[in-house]
Parts: sequence; C-alpha cells; structure tokens
Amino acid sequence: MQRILSKTKGDRWIWLIVIVLSVISLLAVYSSTGTLAYKRGVATESILLKHLFMMIGGGILMYISHKLDYRYYAGISKMLMVIAIPLLLYTLLFGSHINGASRWIAIPGTGLGFQTSDIAKIALITYLARTLSRKQENIKDVKQSFLPIMGAVCVVFFLIMWANMSTALMLFGVSILLLIIGRISVKQIAVTCLAGAVLVAIVVFLGPRRHLYMTRIDTFLHPEKVSSDKKFQGDHAKIAIATGGLFGKGPGNSTERNFLPEAFSDEIYAIIVEEYGLMGGLFIICIYLFLLYRCIKIVAKAPKAFGALLAAGLSFSLTIQAFANMAVAVGLGPVTGVPLPLVSMGGTSILFTSIAFGIILSVSRHIDENEANKSKEANKKVVVGQILEVA
Repeated sequence: MQRILSKTKGDRWIWLIVIVLSVISLLAVYSSTGTLAYKRGVATESILLKHLFMMIGGGILMYISHKLDYRYYAGISKMLMVIAIPLLLYTLLFGSHINGASRWIAIPGTGLGFQTSDIAKIALITYLARTLSRKQENIKDVKQSFLPIMGAVCVVFFLIMWANMSTALMLFGVSILLLIIGRISVKQIAVTCLAGAVLVAIVVFLGPRRHLYMTRIDTFLHPEKVSSDKKFQGDHAKIAIATGGLFGKGPGNSTERNFLPEAFSDEIYAIIVEEYGLMGGLFIICIYLFLLYRCIKIVAKAPKAFGALLAAGLSFSLTIQAFANMAVAVGLGPVTGVPLPLVSMGGTSILFTSIAFGIILSVSRHIDENEANKSKEANKKVVVGQILEVA
C-alpha cells in the first residue's frame, strides 16, 4: 500500500474520496442489481464483477491522466472538440436508441457502447478553460473572444440536449460558471443565457422528446393529476427513503430495489438511504461537499489561469451532477436519468468520471511540485546565506 501511495501524487484527500466512493459503489451496486440479474438470467456476482472491472479500468485511466502534466490537456482540447461534435451528430442520426433517446454509440464486435455526451463534457470544459485563459488580454473582444466561446457552448449544448436534456442543462450551467470566473462581461453572459433559453425552447416544443419532457415536468409540478404509472419511479424512490429511518434497514435489505427500474443507476441514492438510513445519505452528501471544498482549494492555489479554470469546471461538473441525482431521488426535481458520479453502475460514465478526477489531480500534483521546488530554492538560499556569513 505504501508503495502504491508513493506513486500517486496530488491531493491525498481526493484520492481518499475516490476510494470511499468506490467502496460505496460496490456495496450499493451488489445490493441493487438482484432484479436486473434475474431478468438477464445471470448471477448477481457476474454483474458486480463486470462493474468491478469497469472501476479498475477507471482507476487505471485516473492514474494515467493524473501523471500527465495538466498543461497537455490545453493542447488536446481542440482535438477533443473536433472529435466530440461529429460524434454527437453521429449519435443523433445513427446511435442506439435506449428508453426513447439516441445517446449511445455501439462499439462493433464488443457488445459495448459509450455515451458520447461524456466525452463532449470533458471536451467542452477543457476547451473553455484553454480559450478563456489565453484570451484574458482581449477577453472583452466580441469577435476574437466571445463569439468562439459562445459558439462552442451553444453547439455542444444543443447537440446533447436533443437527446439528453438534463446533462445538457448541467453542462450549460458549468459553462456559465466558467464564463463568470473567466471574466466574461455580464452582457455577454446574458446573451449566452438568452441563446441557451432559445435552444431549450426549440427542443422542448419541437424536439422528438417534447412529449416526454412535458410529461415529466407535469408529473413533478402536479403529481396528483397524473396516473400512478407515470409517477411510479418517483413514488418508490420516496418510499425507499421514507422507510430507511435514521440508520437504515442494513446492507442488502432493501425492498424497493425490486420495484425501482433504475435502482442501480439513477435511483441508487434512494437505495443507499433505504439501507443505510438518513446518516448514510448525509454521509454521501458530505463526501461530495468535501470534494468540492478540496477542489476549490486547488483552484485557489493554481498558479495559472488554465489550471484553475480546468479544475473548477471539472469539479463543478461532478458535484452538480451528484446533487442533481440526489435531488431527483428525494423528489426535489423531475426524473432526469443522471447517474451518481463514481457510485452508480455504468460503463463510460465511470471511465470519463475517473478521467475527470485524474485531470483535477494532475492540477493538484503540479501545485504540490511547484511548492516543493519553491521550498527547495528557499532552503538553498538560506544555506548559501549561512555559508557567506561564516566566510
């Protein structure tokens, strides 16, 4: 263990958060996949093993991405955007339809697929961090700075929103936060928000999933007026949370896992609260709040604008997604289909979340190395001064 820790750099608390969330994920997924295993005609252990392999793969990607100098991500951000936008278009036209939405691209010959919005999130955040940091001298210039930034945000936002409204809205919110941190003027931010509102209106009223969006909003605002089948998922999530009590029913003792259709993914927080109670639910909330706190410290210490914006964007993305998932589980928002980062069962979600953690740790590692170098230089000056005094 000591040998492994010696090879990992960056904020130790974030590494600990990753380990804790991974353990929670294994326990919660094993407990919540019994019905899924029964439907597939396989053992629950086989699903858990697949999930474990994905987490190990995510850990490897996290380690690799944290070893790379974070400044390299500025160089590949344009390439990521060039890859992400065509992939989003391809997904809309030829992607696999799951639950009425085309969000996935199948990987030929593997039986696997990946959600293109995951790569688009990292692509847009790294691109915005790079562009905002390099345009600081003429950040108020509309043609050179604002239009490329707003164009990138709106294009990615629209392409994701066509099939995945919740993810698109969260990414748009993170983008606005980055524009604020990057000193974009209030008028330009207002224009971006207005453009985003127009795109939302187009998708909500003219998009292929317009009826689903209106049904979900109506179910959330007026649950007494809709049929029981439309609020089935939300009702059983509330039952799971209400019956959990203070300390829960105990690991593996959930009953609502047999009713919730996405107990291992979208509604995994409800299963955690049912089995571990209010204290378990508060513990999860505290973990993500502590993650945000550690990331803010990294942002504050980052010597370069790119590192600060990169860490801020990725940390906001992770924590906003986490609280959106938990808000839906407790009935504070309409059903969205957003997984709980590093806890919900998933493939590409775990992998790209791990990469995001790795990039944040890369920024932290660079800060630690800079501080260590400054400390060495200060010690050298002290030693030289002492030698001169003796001489």
